[in-house]
Amino acid sequence: RPSGEEEEEAEVGWQEKLFSQFEVDLYQNASACQTPLDRQYHEDILKLEKAGGRKNCRIFTYTDHDRFTNLEEHCQKVTDSDHEVPSYLAERMANVRRRRQDRKPVESSSLKSKIITWEPSEEFIKNNHVINTPVQTMYIMGDLGPYGKLGHREYEHVLCTIKVDSNGVITVKPDFTGSRGPYRVELDGEKREVWKYTIENVSARVQPEEEEREQRMFRDLYGRHKEYLSGLVGSEFEMTLPGTLRLFVNGEIVSAQGYEYDNLYVHFFVELPDQWSSPAFQQLSGVTQTCATKTVGWENVAYFCYLFTLEMFFTQGDESEDSLPQWPVLYFEVLSLDSWQRYRVEGYGSLVLPASPGLHVLTIPTWRPVELGTVAELRRFFIGGSPELEDLTYVRIPSTFKGERLSRLGFRTEATGSVTFRLHCLQQSKAFLEASALRQRMQSVLDRIGGFSQQSSVYSVLEAFQRARRRMQEARESLPQDLISTSASTV
Repeated sequence: RPSGEEEEEAEVGWQEKLFSQFEVDLYQNASACQTPLDRQYHEDILKLEKAGGRKNCRIFTYTDHDRFTNLEEHCQKVTDSDHEVPSYLAERMANVRRRRQDRKPVESSSLKSKIITWEPSEEFIKNNHVINTPVQTMYIMGDLGPYGKLGHREYEHVLCTIKVDSNGVITVKPDFTGSRGPYRVELDGEKREVWKYTIENVSARVQPEEEEREQRMFRDLYGRHKEYLSGLVGSEFEMTLPGTLRLFVNGEIVSAQGYEYDNLYVHFFVELPDQWSSPAFQQLSGVTQTCATKTVGWENVAYFCYLFTLEMFFTQGDESEDSLPQWPVLYFEVLSLDSWQRYRVEGYGSLVLPASPGLHVLTIPTWRPVELGTVAELRRFFIGGSPELEDLTYVRIPSTFKGERLSRLGFRTEATGSVTFRLHCLQQSKAFLEASALRQRMQSVLDRIGGFSQQSSVYSVLEAFQRARRRMQEARESLPQDLISTSASTV
């Protein structure tokens, strides 16, 4: 305000309590003090009165322990509308205080031992619903009431909010004034009074020696952390040998859906073709947990979210220069387990690991062998068990098969559900580094692996060529011999 009598300047420290006129009038009466904090404020105000009264007039503070701090966080609005109605989520989250959440050490130790809390309390839900970042808050307030009418709550306005979290981050809102002009607070009264105020940082500057010592400490800390990370990652990037392809697969068995029985689990393994190998520590098989299904739409879905990692090497041989390599195959079977520990085969399936790098989401349908007749179904229902494959690779071409034609005549199956996989594939090879090889004609199988995403089109072209060749031979065999000889002599 333009009047010089209304100017006031106060230097406030962190969590320093400056009483307002309203608090002085309230806490002077001992009967109004209910909590230990109120009684402490009562004693402080009596000491102030004996020392000559408070030095501040309009500027005062609310510290982290005051009731206003809790109410301010509870009553925060999203908009400036007077008719705003808080949503259900806003009302529930208003009770969750992100600061000073007192957790007992006994509770934290019990959380480490117990993965699932079957009967969580309301306090447990509130404390674990949001990120637990303890924050201390302080408000610098202004009593902007008319002269002679100080101490009315409706004239209190927040001039500055200061928050410090457990990581040492200080938040000042609004920011220090600096070179900008003063902030303005316009009142809604008849006179439409406008107050202006500035916020300045008057903390003592750090001495150059202390600042240098702090910088050395930070550099030493960052250096130790960098050495720690280097020890975890390693200093050298492992390169593959020439003529070798390295394949990484970070996979996830996402879900299984559409099966007859509940409590499903998946058993899987990876078959490596010729010229493929894996490290000695690599597990090429696994079993998921048993998962109960839930109804989603028209199907019963079991969500596994089971993660696995595969690492494989392809080494090119001399005999594979002019042939396309076979890719690893993942075989799996879905089984169910009931309360009597009876298991049933729900389906078999397989998938060829993707030849192109990147993210692949695949849903693979499955089938299971069936026996004709009612007795087989009664046996499956009452005592569990069902026809099983002795060799899981029979889902595709068995690994022991060496003939030209594989006949499945008489083998009865039934379509069941499907399993969804999410695969992140990564390939590493020196052939990818040769830019010239990508521009020239691919001369080796390993170079062709660089564009292996086109492998399916190559196979389709070869199959179409074989079909056209067979049709030509059949048509030639169906023609009369004299016509074939006449046309040959004419030519």
